[in-house]
Amino acid sequence: MQEIIKRVIIENVQPEIDGSLFPIRRAVGERVHVKAGIFVDGHDRLAAQLLYRKKEEQNWRLRSMRLLGNDLWDASFKVNETGVYYYTVHAWIDRFGSWAEGILKKYEAGLNISVELLEGARLIETAATRAPKEARDELQVKARFLKSDERTLDRLNLVTNPEFMEQMDAYPDLESLSEYEKILEVNVEPLRARFSAWYEMFPRSCADGPDVHGTFKDCINRLPYVSEMGFDVLYLPPIHPIGFRHRKGKNNAPQGGPKDPGSPWAIGSSKGGHRSVHPRLGTMADFEELVREARRREIEIAIDMAFQCSPDHPYVQEHPQWFRKRPDGSIQYAENPPKKYEDIYPFDFESADVEALCRELLEVLRFWIGKGIRTFRVDNPHTKPLRFWEWLFKQIKADHPEVIFLAEAFTRPKSMYRLAKGGFTQSYTYFTWRNLKWEIEQYLTELTQTEAAEFFWPNFWPNTPDILPEYLQVGGRAAFIIRLMLAATLSSNYGIYGPAFELLENEAKEPFSEEYLDSEKYEIRRWNLDQANSLKNIIRRINRIRKDNPALQQTRNLMFHEVDGEDIICFSKYTDDLKNVIVVAANLDPHHTHATWVHLPEKELGLEKDQSFQMHELIGDGRYLWSGGLNFIELNPEIMPVQIFRIRKRLRSEHDFDYFM
Repeated sequence: MQEIIKRVIIENVQPEIDGSLFPIRRAVGERVHVKAGIFVDGHDRLAAQLLYRKKEEQNWRLRSMRLLGNDLWDASFKVNETGVYYYTVHAWIDRFGSWAEGILKKYEAGLNISVELLEGARLIETAATRAPKEARDELQVKARFLKSDERTLDRLNLVTNPEFMEQMDAYPDLESLSEYEKILEVNVEPLRARFSAWYEMFPRSCADGPDVHGTFKDCINRLPYVSEMGFDVLYLPPIHPIGFRHRKGKNNAPQGGPKDPGSPWAIGSSKGGHRSVHPRLGTMADFEELVREARRREIEIAIDMAFQCSPDHPYVQEHPQWFRKRPDGSIQYAENPPKKYEDIYPFDFESADVEALCRELLEVLRFWIGKGIRTFRVDNPHTKPLRFWEWLFKQIKADHPEVIFLAEAFTRPKSMYRLAKGGFTQSYTYFTWRNLKWEIEQYLTELTQTEAAEFFWPNFWPNTPDILPEYLQVGGRAAFIIRLMLAATLSSNYGIYGPAFELLENEAKEPFSEEYLDSEKYEIRRWNLDQANSLKNIIRRINRIRKDNPALQQTRNLMFHEVDGEDIICFSKYTDDLKNVIVVAANLDPHHTHATWVHLPEKELGLEKDQSFQMHELIGDGRYLWSGGLNFIELNPEIMPVQIFRIRKRLRSEHDFDYFM
């Protein structure tokens, strides 16, 4: 019966994902802003608290919630460590606040309030019983004063001043307490999960000499090049032994020759499987040295985790039950009709021995974590059971909350989102194919302004070894710059596949194909890193800009701005205190110059109405004086199709002259 007459209602607590089935995601140092609908029948005042704690803690920490209006309340808390945090909401009738509000109205209306004063004294006396001795004595004195014959106004002024109201709030009457029925979760990731720049390269193509297979030592020699461009994650495609049976040849030929190195994703040979390194790359000790040397340069090595096997993988002989058999007794290879991948056997997650399979894959991850790896790019996760990943990540994160997983899941939206809800830290996205202004704005609005922002962290890639978009094929140098700048500023996590990207590799295998001609997936390539037209200096510049400007180190703080026409896109990012405001304008047409008027919302960006301010262009270091919310811009793709501005506001110094911050 108590539940039936419980008066305070708490509903629609946000953020909450799928009825609390999944946690939200934050990075260390971020805040969790919680809102809830809280109301009661009648006219009583309410009080509400946000409760939060780390999973390992026993006691809740408290934050008073504030009423925004229309029964909507909010509060926030900061997460300072990796791991799991819990949060929930409590609310109750504020008996003393309701009394104070009511008695003031009666007094102002000229009504007799003698009985109401006695009622207030009783509320104070009751609160005193919940207080420690020093506060109890003080409250009892005030209760006696309220019952005295002193002037009515003096008694009212005493008990309705803000300091006394705060004191009463400290010892509330919780008889009417309502608790939100759910405990919600936050997965707190390391800062590099929210802000990172990835560089992908094939280790076997890192040697200097012709027709030489690269090694981990060659990768170490390549680290200064990667570091100087400003990348903090170096992602290596699979580094394991490669199978021989059905090995692919150059340009994805179905049958490779004796000198073809094969696809790194055809994992496993007589030399080992998922816990081994390709012998031509070097030894495990060489790999561990690469990890150490990279970390010394503040670069994390990310490796590819592809849960699949070549026909030569030891698992095929040792655990044939982990693979699906065809009616003729052969093992089912991977295929996406009409494409056939006969060099790859997928695992059968409907096997009768699936528990042993899952345990083995868990141990594979733990093995590489033991070798110093804290970042994994997971190949095709949407082709494995979604609940498998949820189980796997729960095991890993319990001991290693700092580990990051990037989902290579170019699949349907619901599947992509479910992978993120289930534990993937970051995800590849559809950005690769969003080229028009309305496409970009619509997609980014979904990623940053809807519930997806609470759990889905995008990682924008203009190209990958699998994808050479048409925009890069036909747009020339300007197209590469445009896509680089958009990826690096729209998202706080981005990556490129190099050296193909900075060296402007744009020749497709055939018309209307997104596959590279002479794809590095199937052969060893030689790259001239000192090529005159390389974008490495521009890449270095944008990565420096990202590191210098906190506004670019998150994704949810995105605001699009009105411009005239569809060829130029303009948006801003800003810190909560508006001390760092970045405005990006990009010409989406890589072939022609376009101009537009840019409409900046002055209030939202912390600008004074009709006050001039400086736009510091960070790529070329130019400085321009803008005024008001409407200004003109022209972008020539042959010069620079993108401009990145930091707003520097005009201030008045004590010496009575203007300067910019």
